[in-house]
Amino acid sequence: MTESRGKPSERRADLVRIAAELFAERGYRATTVRHIGDAAGVLSGSLYHHFDSKETILDELLSSYLDELVDTYREIAGGEPVAALRGLVTEAFRSLSEHRAAITVLQNERNYLRTLPRFNYLTKAEEEVRRIWITVLRDGVDAGRFRPDLEPEVTYRFLRDSVWVAVRWFREDGRLTPEQLADHYLRLILDGITKR
Repeated sequence: MTESRGKPSERRADLVRIAAELFAERGYRATTVRHIGDAAGVLSGSLYHHFDSKETILDELLSSYLDELVDTYREIAGGEPVAALRGLVTEAFRSLSEHRAAITVLQNERNYLRTLPRFNYLTKAEEEVRRIWITVLRDGVDAGRFRPDLEPEVTYRFLRDSVWVAVRWFREDGRLTPEQLADHYLRLILDGITKR
């Protein structure tokens, strides 16, 4: 096996992508450094030139995804509530293809990661995402754009769970783009499924 050449930061990003796919497919705990090395075409010891541990690879994967997601959500929130909700849902569906592996790992490994101090930021990021969505929903109720009996916490959990579970079946090469899927989803949420 020979290690492919390239700029260190590019190679590091390639290794994170390779590891991410393995973590999503096999599970974080079941994926070894040797598995990552084999998939990358390098000796497993060569990975230590880029990362001090498998945990560091996972940390880079999850922290970069969550930082990007929270920053994007902050930019979207604060405007007109229906438009903000539309933006949050659309961005969530867009992230399914680009960050499929990170989302899958978070869903599958969340309870285990809670036991590792290095990943304490996951709870903080989840709380920030929750705060942003609930604020948009409350603002919509206050502005009269959403039903007055809407329970923002329950609605957030429903929206979150129904969007993020799509990572298990959504495919980039499918019939609907992320934007089309978000639009269909939002029509169901905002207009319901009963004929008017």
